Amino acid sequence: MKFRRSSNTRTSLTLRVLSQFCAIVAALACGVGAAQAGWQLTWSDEFNGSSVDTNHWTFDTGNGNNGWGNNELEYYTARPQNVYVSNGLLHIVARRESYDGGRYTSAKMRTRGRFSQKYGRFEFRARLPQGKGYWPAFWLMPENATYGPWAASGEIDVMENKGAHPSEVLGTIHFGGTFPRNTHSHGLPYIFSAGDSVTNFHLYAVEWTSNAICWYVDDHLYETQTAWWSSSGPANASVRHPYPVPFNQPFFLIMNLAVGGNFDGNPDGATVFPGEMQVDYVRVYHEVPAQTRPVVQLRLDLSRPAGSE
Repeated sequence: MKFRRSSNTRTSLTLRVLSQFCAIVAALACGVGAAQAGWQLTWSDEFNGSSVDTNHWTFDTGNGNNGWGNNELEYYTARPQNVYVSNGLLHIVARRESYDGGRYTSAKMRTRGRFSQKYGRFEFRARLPQGKGYWPAFWLMPENATYGPWAASGEIDVMENKGAHPSEVLGTIHFGGTFPRNTHSHGLPYIFSAGDSVTNFHLYAVEWTSNAICWYVDDHLYETQTAWWSSSGPANASVRHPYPVPFNQPFFLIMNLAVGGNFDGNPDGATVFPGEMQVDYVRVYHEVPAQTRPVVQLRLDLSRPAGSE
């Protein structure tokens, strides 16, 4: 006698097939996780010394043009009051203080001219401050504006957080034409489980290949982007470079703690200063040749009826 599944059973089976198929597609696009063999360390800073390693990092200072283009309020410095290394951690400290015409100070570090890489895994383990107006970020920018000024040459935001929303983080790519003909893409934010937030240490990472950029929190894949474009035509953005431009060139790393601006608005009376971004380490990997990697078998298991254990 033939066994005929009920409509509920068929629906459950269909959902299970789709769920496993999506997991397989994500694994094929993004690899199978950070800790697995296949990544080889290229560059790192473990912050085990007594000061910022200037062989690794340089600093942006000042308040930029129009608050770094975002109406931010902080004045970035390289002072030890705003950035220092102690007990195995990098501390980036935002302070409410008058400084050179600004109302707040903080720090912004980058590896431009020191280190850049095309493709790979870029990861930051850090804890972040809470409070409206804090805007911590880990991001990547092109070493050279090969395809034109921002955002025609791209930007990869590994992690951004609105201090007023400590339970979620966001990953974004910026691309398209030169401002204001630029655009961006992001998925749903990563939401921490109840009782957890950015104020605890977490691992934020992207894995970037020639046709996919994938975002992780604590090795949990939560976003994948595979579509983008670039045009350096100042008047006609429809004239475009071939895919995968602009994300086919070396990018450098940036860490900063902004205050105020367009992303989360300005601090309010409840925002506590000083606030710190504490970074345990920053590590960059490149992918080893496929023939040296272990074989990963992905199996779609339909042998059990839906709902069975």
